[in-house]
Amino acid sequence: AFKGQSGHCNVSQNDERNKSLGRWVSMQRESYKRNDLRSNQLQRLNSIGFVWDPLDHSWNEHFDQLCAFKAKNGHCDVSRNDVRNKSLGRWVSMQRESYKRNDLRSNQLQRLNSIGFVWDPL
Repeated sequence: AFKGQSGHCNVSQNDERNKSLGRWVSMQRESYKRNDLRSNQLQRLNSIGFVWDPLDHSWNEHFDQLCAFKAKNGHCDVSRNDVRNKSLGRWVSMQRESYKRNDLRSNQLQRLNSIGFVWDPL
């Protein structure tokens, strides 16, 4: 029912209208991390597009948006002031800050480098 209404399975524990469902989703993610889910449970959750790692999922969605931006504009330098791409511009800026702090995971760094991401724009 939640996915049908919202279009996704990423229920927040902070969602007042779906607090118990949010807790259940969190428990499924914890069980997954501990490898405690039965294969049929895992298959059923995967079949509906269950998001196991919301932060990783969000990063991948932004990366896909950046790839689309580059395909359209020929570069990855999204300005934080770009009204049409405000969220993506903030994300690009956050990646640069994470890079400076050496906080990016190696796979994220490799993926950004693979599309010609500029770490220190002029």
